[in-house]
Amino acid sequence: MFFSASKVIFFLITPSNLFILAALLGGLLLATRRRRLAAGLVLFGAVGLLLGGLSPLPVLVMAPLEERFPQWREGDAPPTGIILLGGGVETGLSAAREQFVGNNADERQTYMADLARRFPAARLVFTGGNASLSGSGISEADVISRHADTLGLPRSRLILENRSRNTQENAAFTAALVQPKPGERWLLVTSAWHMPRTVGCFRQAGFTVEAYPVDYRTAGWTALRFGGFASEGLLVLDLAVKEWIGLVAYRLAGYTPDWLPGPEAGGPSR
Repeated sequence: MFFSASKVIFFLITPSNLFILAALLGGLLLATRRRRLAAGLVLFGAVGLLLGGLSPLPVLVMAPLEERFPQWREGDAPPTGIILLGGGVETGLSAAREQFVGNNADERQTYMADLARRFPAARLVFTGGNASLSGSGISEADVISRHADTLGLPRSRLILENRSRNTQENAAFTAALVQPKPGERWLLVTSAWHMPRTVGCFRQAGFTVEAYPVDYRTAGWTALRFGGFASEGLLVLDLAVKEWIGLVAYRLAGYTPDWLPGPEAGGPSR
């Protein structure tokens, strides 16, 4: 129920969708007696698209998420294992074209391949099922399995978790599959803006991980300037707002221990 409801709610309140729907509804209401409401909706949609697309607003909303965890530092002991969170794979297109098709988060696979090369003794885990509402079709883990060599991932070392549909299930199913032991070092690779919620879910599952953030969408607080392409700003705003809502929803559902999980004492990236 939580999974299905989250998909519908996120569609309706995603800023770009909300602004467009408001403007369209306002346009329809202009032909009625509710012209003041209609004008307000059109204005809300237009101003929202303008601010969300071209102003520094997307960076202001996204930067606190991306800056929450610092970049990973290797330290003395090599990692026991490396976990790659799904989300960078276009499963439908990959199946249709019979080759790997990534999306704008596919840096996750690139950095996983680099880490696998740097730490040849580390266990490698990919967690990602099929996140569609129907639940049908190929999973992300299955795509990774089929095209591991192309991506530079050693298939013989990969442990695949293909049932999870969201971040909470990524954490719970991976913890059950891996059964980490005290004192082990596990790296978690996912998008920087998604790292707080992901680390929170793993902590709630009893799995201590070290954040390895990738897939940055902003240059940080120094990027507070007006943009040149509205589509780029709206994409960043959509991702950031969805993530903030996800953090609140996951905390209320008991999936994370904090509203905005961050580094724990004892290490810069833990």
